[in-house]
Amino acid sequence: MEEANGVGEVIIKDFDDITVSSTLEIHLYWTGKGTNAIPDRGVYGPLISAISVTPNFKTGRRLPVGAVIGIVLASIVVVLIVLFSLWKKGIFGGKINQEELELRALDLQTGHFRLRQIKAATNNFDPANKIGEGGFGPVYKGVLTDGAVIAVKQLSSKSKQGNREFVNEIGMISALQHPNLVKLHGCCIEGNQLLVIYEYMENNCLARALFGRDDQRLNLDWATRKRICSGIAKGLAYLHEESRLKIVHRDIKCTNVLLDKDLNAKISDFGLAKLDEEESTHISTRIAGTV
Repeated sequence: MEEANGVGEVIIKDFDDITVSSTLEIHLYWTGKGTNAIPDRGVYGPLISAISVTPNFKTGRRLPVGAVIGIVLASIVVVLIVLFSLWKKGIFGGKINQEELELRALDLQTGHFRLRQIKAATNNFDPANKIGEGGFGPVYKGVLTDGAVIAVKQLSSKSKQGNREFVNEIGMISALQHPNLVKLHGCCIEGNQLLVIYEYMENNCLARALFGRDDQRLNLDWATRKRICSGIAKGLAYLHEESRLKIVHRDIKCTNVLLDKDLNAKISDFGLAKLDEEESTHISTRIAGTV
């Protein structure tokens, strides 16, 4: 009463205590004969009406050890799943299937492309970059990071020929180099993607130049036509007689003769036509044989 300066007055006292293991235990004991309601309710009251514990240091929320371990393990699992997905897509260039191993075993004179490179060059095979369609599949125009313009043939993975024969075809074509043959830059085999990368022909094919729509046809004078015919003959002579591998094309037609920016003729589809589905075309574009 003396400290409270009378009966019914409030007194507040502060005590400092040291806690161990972040735990503070408080036990309340009655002293004397304090009462709550005798003889008059609300007059005497409890000896202690309230306790407030205030730390004198900056506190921080700490998670239980089990929760921390769980969060760390879950994060590791998520990262591993993401890395595995990227690896399967060939982002890290780590996924190598049997066909890729066989390609590397061959002494190819062409390059190997990753699928991500071709997707970047064609803007993920944007329909706006599609420049043709054949029994083998669509053809896209693309631009590599070095500025080189390419044509990408996307062959069907359901072809009866199979991937191993595709590898053998690439190995054969890579050895063919002639001014009147379309140059093969390389290929890409990842997952179910079979891609062949050729040089881009600015004037498309001879068929469009002669028989295309009015806005596609080219005004070819007789001197140019003679030069085109001569180029076709030179390309065939190389395939039939001059190359190390004697190849019979057997499907020379206007759509298989491409024209560059200077209207030079270049024979195409002399090797990969073998991959075409026979059901998708009434014209056989397969290689007739080698000597």
